[in-house]
Amino acid sequence: MLLALSAIAVAFLCVVIFVWSKRTRDQNELARHSITAEELHSLLASNRNTLLFDVRQPLDLLAYSEVIPGARRVPPQDVLDGTSAIPKDKEVVVYCTCPGEKTSREVLRHALSLHFSNIKFLIGGFAAWKAKGYPVEPYRDVFHLYVPSSAK
Repeated sequence: MLLALSAIAVAFLCVVIFVWSKRTRDQNELARHSITAEELHSLLASNRNTLLFDVRQPLDLLAYSEVIPGARRVPPQDVLDGTSAIPKDKEVVVYCTCPGEKTSREVLRHALSLHFSNIKFLIGGFAAWKAKGYPVEPYRDVFHLYVPSSAK
């Protein structure tokens, strides 16, 4: 009985250590692939060839129809489906307006799984950019709030 309880305790401890270590690795990976609004502003001002992608959900774009100057709108589902034109070999920053950067993080994780190496997400998203008083411009392109399943 004591041997069985010891084995269960050791197994439980191994699971806890494994989960903790994976979570720590994931957090470190996200930290390496994040950028603050200040860092992005400096990066864009330095005229480096950085591509900026707005990956907000359509309703978020409808609510806040502005973008960071130079940003290109890419529906997040296009990235997750693998149909977007985000290049692997360029320095890329993505942003959204989700609490906790949910969409940006999903896009980042998917891009990393596809071996993107120069991709980052904007910490705090579009709201962090605007809170710093950095420039925005109106989004004027047509977009759809949903894509019918028959159109896919």
